[in-house]
Amino acid sequence: MNSVDGIGLPTAVAILVRLPEIGRITREQAVALAGLAPYDDDSGEQTGVRHIEGGRKRLRRAFYTASLAASFRWNPQLIKLYQRLTAAGKEHKRALIACARKMLIFANTVVARGTPWCGEPPMRSFPVS
Repeated sequence: MNSVDGIGLPTAVAILVRLPEIGRITREQAVALAGLAPYDDDSGEQTGVRHIEGGRKRLRRAFYTASLAASFRWNPQLIKLYQRLTAAGKEHKRALIACARKMLIFANTVVARGTPWCGEPPMRSFPVS
């Protein structure tokens, strides 16, 4: 997990302590357990805004704090995601929560595959037509 840009030792320890299921659950389950999943607030014909709720508060706080630094300085994918969301008109906190959710998905994938994080996608060895 430490190989993901933006996840340092304190965040990795928080993930292991607060989410021992990491790597054995789907990304949707991991995000819901951390409290970073968007839920709707709809009733009948009324459509409310999406918001996060539930989950493990201290884990959510750890990811939010880590995503604050990662989305401005350390992780190129999260920097692009944050810039794209704010350019589309999303508020600062909503964009940071989306970055925290993406960072949790990265960590879950790294643990499930058992390989270190590679920031760039692998190069194709065959021509694309």
